Amino acid sequence: MGTNEGKDRFLSPGIIMVLLISLVLWPACQRNYTPKPRGYLRIEFPDKEYTRFDSICPFIFEHPVYSRIVPDTDYYSEPCWINIDFPRFNGEIHVSYKIVEGNLDEYSEDSRSLAYKHTIRADAIKETVYSNPALNVYGILYDIKGNAASNLQFYLTDSNRHFLRGSLYFNVRPDKDSLAPVIAYFREDIIHLMESFEWK
Repeated sequence: MGTNEGKDRFLSPGIIMVLLISLVLWPACQRNYTPKPRGYLRIEFPDKEYTRFDSICPFIFEHPVYSRIVPDTDYYSEPCWINIDFPRFNGEIHVSYKIVEGNLDEYSEDSRSLAYKHTIRADAIKETVYSNPALNVYGILYDIKGNAASNLQFYLTDSNRHFLRGSLYFNVRPDKDSLAPVIAYFREDIIHLMESFEWK
């Protein structure tokens, strides 16, 4: 009987092992788990290189070699409406052209309204005035910040005969964080288009 009493006072090696493992794991269970923020794929951009677009339309400009120009086939499209397509980036610049017949203010206001339609989703809209008196080209670039459907829009005019409007769209759900580097990249291309633009 005395021998059994002595054995009851000590824990078996198996129980000691379970207790030690529990002591080691217990603090790990107390830590709050914080998930890592979602990452985005790294995008490899091609080098900037441009080619000249000239057609029967009354304007000429340079566009990136990694784009292709296709006619706008929408039901409501008019002559000289084109899309500058970026297949690799699933995006395009919709370009529409109008002849001005004493209605320049109407076209300018329409362009402004279309840009500011995005205020519901936009964080801010910045207007940059463009002027090239030597080529008689004037316009405005709209930078639309936030999760808007179109983050870059612009128009160009000679103030009395011609009016051209463009807007950049991507065929993806708007996400300002993932699209930010792509938008910045194409902003340079739109600025180049504006700076190389000429009326015939």
